[in-house]
Amino acid sequence: MSLDPALRARIESLLQANRVVLFMKGQPSMPQCGFSAKAAGALDSLGAEYAHVNVLADSEIREGIKAYGDWPTIPQLYVDGELVGGSDIIEQMTNSGELATLLGLEAPDRTPPSITITPAAAEMLRNAVEDAGAGAALALAINAQFQPAFQIARFDANAIAAESNGVRVQFDPASARRAEGITIDWVDDIRGKGLAIDNPNAPKPVQPLSPKEADAKVRAGEVLLVDVRPAEERAIAAANVPFKTFDGNGRAELEALPKDTAIAFLCRSGGRSQQAAEEFRARGFTNVYNVVGGINAWADEVDASLSKY
Repeated sequence: MSLDPALRARIESLLQANRVVLFMKGQPSMPQCGFSAKAAGALDSLGAEYAHVNVLADSEIREGIKAYGDWPTIPQLYVDGELVGGSDIIEQMTNSGELATLLGLEAPDRTPPSITITPAAAEMLRNAVEDAGAGAALALAINAQFQPAFQIARFDANAIAAESNGVRVQFDPASARRAEGITIDWVDDIRGKGLAIDNPNAPKPVQPLSPKEADAKVRAGEVLLVDVRPAEERAIAAANVPFKTFDGNGRAELEALPKDTAIAFLCRSGGRSQQAAEEFRARGFTNVYNVVGGINAWADEVDASLSKY
């Protein structure tokens, strides 16, 4: 595919304006494919500063970048205007420390995590690796939301690896840190049948908070209340306590708060606030609440003068 000069100029302008550019599907906070998620996750694990281009939002760039670098797939990472490669190469260079060196960053901690695999889980995992054949290995990835994913990978003698009950598990650097202290078990009960991971590093689940409890905690300065509704809904009914909103730069300012800040989210009936709470939990906030029933329940439990809608 020949590249239109105007499109080439657009791409070169992006590369000249930013030392590190990741062309991906979606954006780092919401990738639209697994390979893009892995690439962004690798860069994030190194604390790298990078620009990203969502190729799904620009069909010309999506096809043009493939021709520009003579690389047929997305994602693509460029550093100093040069193509580094796609998801697999990014992962390999992250694990080896080469990417940190290229970006001028401190090499990631490669200390193997301390893990526990129960006998029942060990038997299942050993069988899976044996069934995969020679040269296979078990790998565990734990993303920024602490969601685990097992996969059968190529055995890598240089990988960060931990062993328990005769089972060896490979990790990428970020997952190794998130895996410290985990217990891997095999369960067969009311929850179903399968592997279960107890991770002491994972953020606590979003906690429910009644309007009465939220009112008391806000007045005591123990929690920050955030009303996620738009201004027109807040004009109908609003809590008579201090609260923040997403208006203007509100969301960005909240995301910049210390991760242990206690935050309670409020909406009309509890749905949108639950979603917002989950988003902040996914960003690493460890003390997140949802006001159950929203402002309508607030009217029932705290302030009967409020209009329900």
